[in-house]
Amino acid sequence: MDANTSALLLPKLSDYNIFSGNPQALIPGNGFQLYELATGLFTDYTEKQRLIKVPAGTAITAVNDGLPQFPNGTILVKTFYYFNDKRAPAKGKRLIETRLLIKNNNQWVAGTYVWNPEQTGATLATSGSNTPVSWIDEKATTRKISYRIPGTRDCASCHNANNTLMPIGLKVRNLNIPVVRNGHPINQLQYLHEAGVMNDVNPQQCSTLPVWQNEKYSIQDRVRAYLDVNCAHCHSDAGSCARSVVRFAWDMPLDATRITEKRNRIVSLMARGRMPRTGTTVVDSAALALIKQYFQLQ
Repeated sequence: MDANTSALLLPKLSDYNIFSGNPQALIPGNGFQLYELATGLFTDYTEKQRLIKVPAGTAITAVNDGLPQFPNGTILVKTFYYFNDKRAPAKGKRLIETRLLIKNNNQWVAGTYVWNPEQTGATLATSGSNTPVSWIDEKATTRKISYRIPGTRDCASCHNANNTLMPIGLKVRNLNIPVVRNGHPINQLQYLHEAGVMNDVNPQQCSTLPVWQNEKYSIQDRVRAYLDVNCAHCHSDAGSCARSVVRFAWDMPLDATRITEKRNRIVSLMARGRMPRTGTTVVDSAALALIKQYFQLQ
């Protein structure tokens, strides 16, 4: 992290007053609003909580189905954690890191805050690091990994559009899903508008990115949604893999992506844990199996 970047970030996560009460409970406070994604980025099976806050009197503005326009002062928060036992979340969780994206003077600044062992707070990291993590998964198997907490340069390798730091997942089509807020179902775009976060958008006039695990969608749509969220930000004309001939964007015609043409290369890289290249240390076996199944049908 360079001096100019670190000077714009507060040293402790608590300085932002993101959470109310016990920070480990992850209860949003101080105007931060929860948001969810139809399909999220795979990060070594972590759970994630996503929050957004915009300055009073401003809102993010949807101009199409992609990334909205964000006002200066926007703060995006993503906390990564593991349930001790995924079959029984009430048994507790371990918070690993919280990443912030803050828009200041029309530029985004990224910071990673690492939670202490006591789970009472998190401090700004100056570089990347590894930490051992163990949890019990849905099949009662104890999983152990060396989790990689990224440094600022790691974040910038993916959050990159023409060498400019940008958000990735918070696209309108990825937000256009039903959610439950205050015990009631509501379209998330409508909820964000009512919460004062987003301009008034008609959800029916916006497309929806499929939930890649949901079998109600076609296998092609599920695979393309997964590849869009996990790969398209780098494999784009403005991304860090611009020289690659493969594109993964959801809104690009399949024939133009060269996905099926390069199927063997894609499967090989994923199977070796080399795609996505940042943020993972293990292979997303369920996604890889689905992608292999899809290619076998071509």
